[in-house]
Amino acid sequence: MDTIQFDDFMAVDIRAGTVIAAEPFPEARKPAIKLRVDFGEEIGVRKSSAQITEHYSPDDLVGETVMAVVNFPPRQIGPFMSEVLVLGFPDADGAIVLARPDQGGDRPVPNGSRMA
Repeated sequence: MDTIQFDDFMAVDIRAGTVIAAEPFPEARKPAIKLRVDFGEEIGVRKSSAQITEHYSPDDLVGETVMAVVNFPPRQIGPFMSEVLVLGFPDADGAIVLARPDQGGDRPVPNGSRMA
């Protein structure tokens, strides 16, 4: 495992946001969902494409809180410009499970909260 300096970690801006819209992304090479995520007043709404179709449908995602890297440059994915990288972990079969703050929901965090 490679090591990094603490300042390197601090340069990665990971924020919490609420999914406000989700739709299928049939043009993607691998099955994906287009997301619009509200990161609060400072950052606003950003778009992302996420390969999360094994565990989630677009209807499941609206209103959910997710975590994303918000300071990567935008990335063109087919006809779609992804502005943030939504974070997740592979399950035992390699399908992505979203990383979310307090999945139980009894300790919500505001949109735009930075991971500390």
